[in-house]
Amino acid sequence: MSASEQADVVVVGMGPGGEYVAGTLADAGLDVVGVEAELVGGECPYWGCVPSKMMIRAGNLLAEAGRLPALAGTAVVTSDWGKVAGRIRDEATDDWNDQVAADRFTAKGGRLVRGRGRLSGPRQVAVGERTFDARRGVVLATGTRPRIPPVPGLDQTPYWTNRDAMAAKELPASLIVLGGGAIGVELAQVFARFKCAVTVIEGQDRLLAQEEPEAGELAAEALRADGVTVLTGTRARQVGYDDAAFTVRLEGAGELLRAERLLVATGRRADLAALGVGTVGLDPSAGAVPTDGQMRAGDGLWAVGDITGRGAFTHVSMYQAQIAVRDILGQPGPDADYRALPRVTFTDPEIGAVGLTERQAVEQGLRVRTSVLSVASSTRGWVHGAGNEGLIKLVEDADRGVLIGATSAGPAGGEVLYGLNVAVHAEVPVDRLRHMIYTYPTFHRTIEAALGALS
Repeated sequence: MSASEQADVVVVGMGPGGEYVAGTLADAGLDVVGVEAELVGGECPYWGCVPSKMMIRAGNLLAEAGRLPALAGTAVVTSDWGKVAGRIRDEATDDWNDQVAADRFTAKGGRLVRGRGRLSGPRQVAVGERTFDARRGVVLATGTRPRIPPVPGLDQTPYWTNRDAMAAKELPASLIVLGGGAIGVELAQVFARFKCAVTVIEGQDRLLAQEEPEAGELAAEALRADGVTVLTGTRARQVGYDDAAFTVRLEGAGELLRAERLLVATGRRADLAALGVGTVGLDPSAGAVPTDGQMRAGDGLWAVGDITGRGAFTHVSMYQAQIAVRDILGQPGPDADYRALPRVTFTDPEIGAVGLTERQAVEQGLRVRTSVLSVASSTRGWVHGAGNEGLIKLVEDADRGVLIGATSAGPAGGEVLYGLNVAVHAEVPVDRLRHMIYTYPTFHRTIEAALGALS
């Protein structure tokens, strides 16, 4: 057996968080090994955030053109998926080639090792036949994989995940989407806007089940307006494929659906057993790696990103990565704070949220006050006209007089969220927020009216 190789830090998984940790530590002069089984950069730039937003941008332009008759005249628009697929291939992913990202890391002095890394003991990582001993420690950043539900027949079919959808050179004529979370609803709307017949099947009683009920209702209305068939409180009982189309038999009455393609978007999961966490005393059957406020998962072990169970968000991974880097370098800094965790579903309207939902707050035993106002009822919403659907929902801790959660949905819902994010994070008193000057006429001015409605 060959002798183990030495390094200061080994980073397992070079997605957004892992790449940041590895590159920053290498810049700081440490001997860093970055281990990646697929593409440096991870899911986000190749199969997630970036290509999906290119698709959404294109779909939104088509929708805006459709609003012209109500506001500005007429237009004849012919959609062309080839332009979207070409931009994803050429601009976003370099045809799914990570050479630029890999060179960026090695130029900083890092060592890139291609392969699937797994812990083989404290401060030790195995990659194939090679073993690396990390003097300072190991950072786990391996992300998650799509969660495939155990629907009979599904595993015998060529179903799509988000990766197949992002790489599609041509759109199918019809699509069934299993799952009504953020990925499912974003892709359903885009495909529908490019004239694909889409059906969404969601087992919960509403779309975006982790968000406020009002957000799920808004998403369903938006999808239906684009021609999507939305089936909530419904589950697939059987899936089949006959070389030309998928069939999905539903529970209950047993209705049979047919479509050219089937997209599985039923969540994501971490595989800790494959990562070898049992060799360092962690539970390989757990859904996430537990960490403290400095992202430590054990002696000489840190974890960042999706595998920490704080949500599958690039911005969380990057936030955690910065904390881990400071801790590894011995620099003081605050613990991770997730009370103002923001997220945006990039449908049209955009649905942003931060902090706790009303239900989560009540389940924590808090006494809450809430308010919900329509963006369309604001001056800016009225001026905007077609496409002005949206809402502001505020959740206040009535005893402390601070916002603990908020939803911002509308034409710029994700951008309007920023001010609410600051308010929740900094625990600005609601009474102080009420006496702030809000620009007129803006979408965010709806927040002022929503604050007034809390009283």
